[in-house]
Order: sequence, then C-alpha cells, then structure tokens
Amino acid sequence: MNFLSPVLVFMATVLSSSQVSLLTAEIKSPDLNLILQQMEDVEHKDFAQSKSYDVTREYTLFRGSETQPASEITAQVDFVPPDTVGYKITQTRGSSRGEQIVRYLLDLETGSAKKARGSDISRANYDFVFLRQEDIGVVPEYVLGIVPKRKNKYLLRGQIWVEASTFHIRRIEGIPAKSPSLWVRGIYITLQLGQLDSMWVPISFDAVGTVRFLGQFTLDGFDVRSAKTQAAVPLYLRTNPVN
Repeated sequence: MNFLSPVLVFMATVLSSSQVSLLTAEIKSPDLNLILQQMEDVEHKDFAQSKSYDVTREYTLFRGSETQPASEITAQVDFVPPDTVGYKITQTRGSSRGEQIVRYLLDLETGSAKKARGSDISRANYDFVFLRQEDIGVVPEYVLGIVPKRKNKYLLRGQIWVEASTFHIRRIEGIPAKSPSLWVRGIYITLQLGQLDSMWVPISFDAVGTVRFLGQFTLDGFDVRSAKTQAAVPLYLRTNPVN
C-alpha cells in the first residue's frame, strides 16, 4: 500500500490535469473574425430583403425611482428602405417632457437611418472584442464588446449579443460615442431586435439617462403591431432608435 500511494496520487494528478485541459478547450474563445464575417453577411442579406413597414410604438417615461409613469406616448413610425424613417406622435398623456424626449430619440433614429452604412454594427465602424458566450435562452449567444472607431452620436460604446446559430444581432446596449444633446446626459440605451415576417428589425427599446431640469429618467418603448403586415411584434426585442 505504501508503494501504491504515490502511484495513485500521480494518476489522480494526471486525470485532474486532463479534466482542466478539456474544460479549457471547451471554454476557449471562438474565432472572432469568423463571427464578425458571418454577422456582416447576415446584415447585408437582411438589408437586401428589407421592405417598407410601419409600426405603432408605445413609450412610458418614469422619473427617478417612481413606479407610476410621468408620461405615456404613442407614435406611428414608418420605415422605408433603404434610408428613410418617419414618425408621428399620435397620443400623449402626462408630462409634456416625455414627448420631448421621445421626439429627440425618434429624431436620432431618423438621422441614423440616413447615415445607413455609416452607423451599422460592422468592422468599418467598430472594433470588437469577444467577451463571453451565454446559454441563458433557447439559442446560445456570443457577447461582444463594441468600441466606436470615431466619436459619433449614432455609434454606441457597449455590448452586442449575437445568436450563435443565425448570427443575427439580438441585443445592443451602450452609451453614445458622442454626447447627442446638451440637455440629455449620460444616456444608456438598450435595444432588442427580432423577426417581423421575413425581416429582422428593432422591436423594443429602453433608455436611462439624465435630463436637465428633469433629473434621472427611464424610458421604455416597444413596437406593438405592424400596421401594414398586421403581424404581432415579439415583445422580447428592444430597439435603440438612433438618429
């Protein structure tokens, strides 16, 4: 037994090292360039297949930690490929400040559409870093850090979630690379995207920031229904209207 003890310890060490090596191999970062190439290919394909559509979008504004909304705004938003976004505020309840913030964000979205390729999530506009893989939902996702290559209010510094099976970007969040307004500060935007008919489009939107004379606010928005296709829009998607 005294002779076997060192042998058993050695074997246990070898097995343990093998398990660690296997675990390391399993969590090794995938090829970032391959992910980005697949992601850009999908974006180009989606862009080529895009069609005109319009949605009813509902926004709710909260001040600070309040649980009751200060404003509720409904807007009709029209998307006309390749670079046109138009909107109309159809209903406002509560503080007029909420409508001002919504108009500001919709104006950002309109401007971003006009920038077209100058504001998309691609290697032309961003540097990327692989952060981790998440398996929380049904489809595994790659989480990538995004760093704008220039200061531009239409570009975000933050993270994106890319579906590992389809290479669609499902979620985008971050802060504008350049402050978009003197009266809106520290705004953090979260958008989610999803499928509408054959298109992959922004669906819902959250923003947290500080407005001069108003203080901290939280704005939630989501697309309720497409007016042209009459197809229900998945509520789990979030959009970052930027213009």
